[in-house]
Amino acid sequence: MALLRQQVEPGEVGLDPKALDRLDQHFAHYVDEGRLPGFLVAVSRGGRVAHLTTHGLRDVAAGRPVTADTLWRIYSMTKPVTSVAALLLVEEGRLGLDDPVGRHLPAFAEPRVHVEGSGADVRTRPAAGPLLIRHLMTHTAGLTFAFYHCHPVDALYRDANLESAVLPGSTLAETVDVYAGLPLQFDPGTQWNYSVASNVLGRVIEVVSGQPLDEFLAERVFGPLGMTDAGFCVTDEQADRLAELYGETESGGVTPIPGLPLHGRPRFLSGSGGMAASAHDIHRFMELLRRRGELDGVRLLAPETVDLMTSNHLPGGADLRSFGSHPAHDEPGNDGLGFGLGVSVVIDPSRTRAPASLGTYGWSGAATTTFWIDPVRDLTVQFMTQLRPKTSHTIFPDLKRLVHEAVTD
Repeated sequence: MALLRQQVEPGEVGLDPKALDRLDQHFAHYVDEGRLPGFLVAVSRGGRVAHLTTHGLRDVAAGRPVTADTLWRIYSMTKPVTSVAALLLVEEGRLGLDDPVGRHLPAFAEPRVHVEGSGADVRTRPAAGPLLIRHLMTHTAGLTFAFYHCHPVDALYRDANLESAVLPGSTLAETVDVYAGLPLQFDPGTQWNYSVASNVLGRVIEVVSGQPLDEFLAERVFGPLGMTDAGFCVTDEQADRLAELYGETESGGVTPIPGLPLHGRPRFLSGSGGMAASAHDIHRFMELLRRRGELDGVRLLAPETVDLMTSNHLPGGADLRSFGSHPAHDEPGNDGLGFGLGVSVVIDPSRTRAPASLGTYGWSGAATTTFWIDPVRDLTVQFMTQLRPKTSHTIFPDLKRLVHEAVTD
């Protein structure tokens, strides 16, 4: 276990301590009002942690506080990690961004696209072009999630028992084969739809590397980066540090709900959302990206590869709102955001919901966890809690605004 610690006073790196105190107090009110169980927030500049706050409880019933070594289910923050793993294989020449997915997963060799109809009456046609690895990484593959309720293909996912994106009791390979048997919503590369694509990418990594996804990540990413607590399960020694997962009640409070169990190696290794990690682990991962592929003398990726990962890949400078495939993406939080290879990228700061520098990139998770890296201000930020909300919280835009107000130069 390694522990995240404050390394420098805020004022030494151009951060206003009073503004950071306002940030802490803002989210402390969430906890005190029963709207969050607890949280951790860390703000770093130039790679040095200048602000680290924990508040509230990681386990409300047991009265266990949030601490710097608390473990968090990071859900979709797993996706950028999976992208880094795939890019390692790209650099080695074992995988190409323009490889057809069907070259590695034959079930995807002849993708079909939904035309009309639903259920047993659905009509499809051959896709206009192949489904490529880059389409998986940019969520332009035509895949979807069952929970959207926006398109007939979403319903086909529900009919296939994919409500939680995994066929119950199955492996990654078995579930990905089910995805392959369902039609795409659109021709690959023509729209953006956040989806199960990172699970497919995780399976590609397994096939190309010859290793299970958890073993490949442990050997090639977590070990070299010193991400000592990151993984798809927790040990007996780690178990007491794992935060409980909570859902939002109708009144805006929190109540315990089932989460990724994480006790024992899972049968389904989700490259989309299966990881747990500590704040130290996330800091190390952010540092890899901030330093463009190198950390403490260990180079995982070439600088140009990280630059490619963190650049917008949507065509014509489109953002997530304009290139989104259906109403689920037509919301203000997607204004001014493009998408790279596993991360969102700010392409128009004048249109983002909260203050942001051009080129800022990062991603979030379903339990209200988030991270971002601002290369203009040399700033990295993470926020960790364990709440799956029912309503649209303002936690992330508030956090970005409050961090923005703390930067003095």
